[in-house]
Order: sequence, then C-alpha cells, then structure tokens
Amino acid sequence: MNTVEPAHGRYSILAAICLAALVLPMSFTGGAVATPFIGQAFAAHPTQLVWVTNAFMLSFGSLLMAAGTLADRYGRKRLFLWGMALFTVASLLLAVAPGILWLDIVRGVQGVAAAIALASGCAALAQVFDGHARTRAFSLLGTTFGAGLAFGPLLSGLLIEHWGWRAIFLGTALLAGLSLLFAVPNMRESRDPQALHLDVAGVLTFSAMLVSLTTAVILAPEHGWGSATTRYLLAAAAVFLLVFIRVENHTSQPMLDLRLFRFGRFIGVQLLPIGTCYCYIVLIVLLPLRFMGVEGASAFEAGLMMLALSAPMLVVPIIAATLTRWLSAGVLCAVGLLIAAAGLYGLSLARIGQPLQTVAALLVIGIGTGLPWGLMDGLAISVVPKERAGMAAGIFNTTRVASEGVALAITVAVLSALVAHHLPAGTAQDAAVLAQQLVMGDVRDASANIPLELLRTAYLAGFNTLLQLLAGLTLSTAAVVFVFLSRREVAPIAVAPTVESLR
Repeated sequence: MNTVEPAHGRYSILAAICLAALVLPMSFTGGAVATPFIGQAFAAHPTQLVWVTNAFMLSFGSLLMAAGTLADRYGRKRLFLWGMALFTVASLLLAVAPGILWLDIVRGVQGVAAAIALASGCAALAQVFDGHARTRAFSLLGTTFGAGLAFGPLLSGLLIEHWGWRAIFLGTALLAGLSLLFAVPNMRESRDPQALHLDVAGVLTFSAMLVSLTTAVILAPEHGWGSATTRYLLAAAAVFLLVFIRVENHTSQPMLDLRLFRFGRFIGVQLLPIGTCYCYIVLIVLLPLRFMGVEGASAFEAGLMMLALSAPMLVVPIIAATLTRWLSAGVLCAVGLLIAAAGLYGLSLARIGQPLQTVAALLVIGIGTGLPWGLMDGLAISVVPKERAGMAAGIFNTTRVASEGVALAITVAVLSALVAHHLPAGTAQDAAVLAQQLVMGDVRDASANIPLELLRTAYLAGFNTLLQLLAGLTLSTAAVVFVFLSRREVAPIAVAPTVESLR
C-alpha cells in the first residue's frame, strides 16, 4: 500500500532518492579524478592516495546489508535522513580537509553514510509506489545512478579546473542537501514490524575480513608479498572469513544465508558484478590517473574522454532489457562480457596521440559492460525462490560494491608490479615506490631523477599488459557466467525468515 497518497508527494520522494542515487556515484568518480591533485596538495604517499577511493568503497560495501536491516527495523525515513545528513557533513569536512589522513578517514565515514542512504532510500521507495509505477520508479533510479557514473568525471574535471579539487566535495554536499530538502517534508515513516535483529557478529566479521584483505593488497607493492605485515593481514582475512562462515551457519537470523549458494544460477549472478568490476569499474579510477598524470591531459579533457566509457550506461541497459524478448539474460550477459573483453584488448593497442582509437575502445567496453549491467539486478532476485528475493538483492548489492573495493586494490597492486618490472634496471632499489607514484598519477615526483619518457614508456607497457590480463579475466568470466546461468535448477532449500535489505 502506498505510504504517500498525493502524486506530488510521491514524486518529491522519488526526486530525493534519485538525487541520492546521483550523488553517490559522483562521489566515487569525483574522488578518483581528484586523486592526483589531492596528492600534490598534501605531498601524499601513493599508499595514502589509494585509500581516497578504497576507504569509501569498503565502508559502503561492507555495511549495505546491515543498513537495510536497520532501515526496516527503525524506520526507512529516519535512516535515510540520517544517512544523507551524515553524507552532507562528511562532504563538507572533506572540502576543508587539512591533511591526507583526515581525508581518508572522513572518506570512510562518507561510505558509511552512503550505505545507510542507499539501503534505506531503496526500501522507502518500494513502499511509495506499487505495480508498474514501482518498476518505472526503480528504472529511473537506475538511470540516475548511471548518469552519475557517466557524467561524474566530466563534471569533476570542470569543477577542478575552475575552483580546485575541494569544489568536488562542496558540489556533492550541495546535491545531498537538496535531497534532504525534498525528503524532509514529503517522506512518511515506514518500518517492518517483522524485521529481524541485526546480525552484529556477521557484520563485524565480514567488514574485518574485507578491510584485512584490502589492506594487505594495498601494502603489498610497498612492503612485498612475503613481508610479515602482508602475511599477517592475509592470515587475518582468512581467519575472519572462516569465523564469518561459522557465525552465519549457526545464527537463527543470518545477514547472509549461505544456503543460497546451492543455486548454481545464484553463483553465476554474483560473478556478474565481479566481472564488471575488472572490465569497467577499475578503469573509472585508473584511466583518469593515466590521462592526467601520464598523458598530460587536463582534468576536463580526462573527464571528456571518460564520457566515452560511461555514456553507454545511459542507453545500453534499456536495450538489454528489450533484447530479453529474443535472447536469454545469460546469453546477453556473456555476449556483453565478450564485447567488453574485445574493447579491453583494443585499448591495450591504443597509443598516446591516438585519441580516436582510445575513444573507440572505451565505447566498446562501455557498450559491452552495459548489457550485463542492465540485467544484473533483475537476475539477482529471479534466480532464487521469491521468498528469498530480499536477501538475494542485499547479497548482490553487497557483492557488487565490496568487490569494487577489493578489485581496485588488486588491480592497483598488479599495475604497480608490472610498471616496476618495466622500469630501467638502474632504478631497482626505488622501483616499487616509483611505480606506485606513476600509478597514482604523480609523474612530477617520479621524474625527479629519471627522464619522463622512460617513465612513460614503463607505465604504458605495464598498463597495456594489465589491460590484456583484464581482457583474459573478462573472457573467462563470460564463459563461467554462461555455464552457470544456462542451468535450470531448483535447490532444495527450506524457506526461512529473511531480511529484505533492499526492496
């Protein structure tokens, strides 16, 4: 039943939640574009710069399911308003950050706010609209999220060129404030009287596992994969994972019902966001650093180039939904990943000074990724019994966001190692540090003692090798996804109470 009767009230709520869906990806992409400028402003170490993006993604991804549970239990409006208010304050604090450590910590807080706002906003929207109107509302929500990804780098580039990197966070604070202005007078409170208790042990062990794993991968290029620090962090991640599995198997109200993984098709769906991370999301972070730091493009020029990668997200997902009339979703997802793999390989062949070849490759990657992107959310709840749809959606969104942080950390570590391998032999002692500086777009410090051309050659050789590795990984994912999503099965799972973390 609708919680808001007047049409203007419903659409004001939709506007509030769409503004939140717009500002969240803009915060992600804006931080990526601003990273080289933040590094220059604070003379930051490359490892510290990695956390500008990863702190946001880790806290965001690890808390999505928990935020959905809290919204159902304590009120969707209350949680949405608190989430957007915290996001606004965090954005303002980022705009006046006095140092890199402060900025990294507040980015983590911003990720917490993003998780609260997105989970509670989606749950609230499902209470306002019914039937076909609900489908249209969530379609608009997805399109808005795609617009944030598509135009975030371009808008961030404009803000940086005219007012500096701090303007990015002031802009997100402004949009978050507008969302609150629409939500406060129009949103009505709703909660689920049957909502389950928060699985605190599950949340803590899952978050600790993600943080330990990501920290190990981030520190490995500097300390070495065989160092005590890296080994201890990887061991801690393994222990937290085992404890998490044990907790979820023995609690009556788990955050994650592991029995869902008896569905082969469910596993296939979880692989889709992981595949799109490696063929799309990591490029959103790494390519602006390459365009600005290594190729010498301005922030606006880098944003304009990135538009070729992200703009297809505004159109292709809609086309994908139409194509399901003639082709299965599994086939379309596999074909999309194959196209993206071809685009990655094509991008590895592009050279500096060949913008048309680069733009063409980015368009192919964006088109290929757009096919599974438009189908993933529907598949996430269609491959399990409908009694499990809420939990399946929560798991899927957590997999999508959490894997982005982990994939980014792994990709940066691999790229750093590849660049270090291609550096001149005489720089072996400082190769790891130089490679990290290059990967994070800090060419100025890296070129203090080594000619810029040698650094650029090493970087491009490493980046092109990385692209070919990502193409191979995407190709493999396409094959596995096709196999799993082609199955027709019914897993023998008894229906248990579930958490509809994202409706």
